[in-house]
Amino acid sequence: MTEALRALAGRLRGDGGLLAGATAEPAPDADASLGAAAAAGPRTRADADEYALLVEAIREGYLAHYGAARVLRTDDADLELLAGDHLYALGLERLAALGDLDSVAILAGVIAQGARAHAEHRPADAEAAWHAGVQEVAARGGRPSGP
Repeated sequence: MTEALRALAGRLRGDGGLLAGATAEPAPDADASLGAAAAAGPRTRADADEYALLVEAIREGYLAHYGAARVLRTDDADLELLAGDHLYALGLERLAALGDLDSVAILAGVIAQGARAHAEHRPADAEAAWHAGVQEVAARGGRPSGP
């Protein structure tokens, strides 16, 4: 589901500024499976494209800090760090705009767990936190169905 990554790249380019120049199209095989998983939940499906985009924005922020980003391309470590923070905020703001404050807390917790795991040299634990958090968003996030 690289559509979410393409949409993210388009959003960053559209916003202009330094990030626009540091944004590239994602590779066709770029992994966007976490966004897809979050969007497939029973309560997130109504806003599937938005959930996929916001999860991938937050994930891109994490990758800018700790891995290889998929749409950001810069050799400037300071810009990459600031871009990561911007992407965290972008995703969480979009999630809050949906009114899904439970998922804001879940994904903010994932960000914190990932930071701690990396500080303690446990990147596998960070990945586990991502997968568990996204599954929790898929199961609990979104709007209740029905009246």
